Amino acid sequence: MKPEMMLLLWAVVLAFAQALVAVQGAVMRVGLPMLAGNRENMPAITGWAGRAARAHRNMLENLTLFIALVTVAVVAGKTNGMTLLGAQIFVWARLAYAIVYVAGIPWLRTGVWFVSVIGMVLIFLQLV
Repeated sequence: MKPEMMLLLWAVVLAFAQALVAVQGAVMRVGLPMLAGNRENMPAITGWAGRAARAHRNMLENLTLFIALVTVAVVAGKTNGMTLLGAQIFVWARLAYAIVYVAGIPWLRTGVWFVSVIGMVLIFLQLV
């Protein structure tokens, strides 16, 4: 398996872990009966639990792009040191992003997100 594909797998594991953290936070905020129900009139989930949910949604949005880039690179046979570096940057930056977002550090969060985008740009540049 190409190392970029292994990093893609780890990105999926990270997305799943973020989902678990977000669900746990929601359970702690509103309780399992509310989450298991129809979620009508559910109060807003705030604090670290809300940030965990937003970080997870952001990961899913970015993971879609990362999946496309890595898949195209592997299928086209265009993987190299730069695509590997881009994938590594993406995965590690996304891990940092999740931690920083849940911790509630806004400007650092934006900077780390930008680093993850640089990782995707590095892969993209090898494809064009």
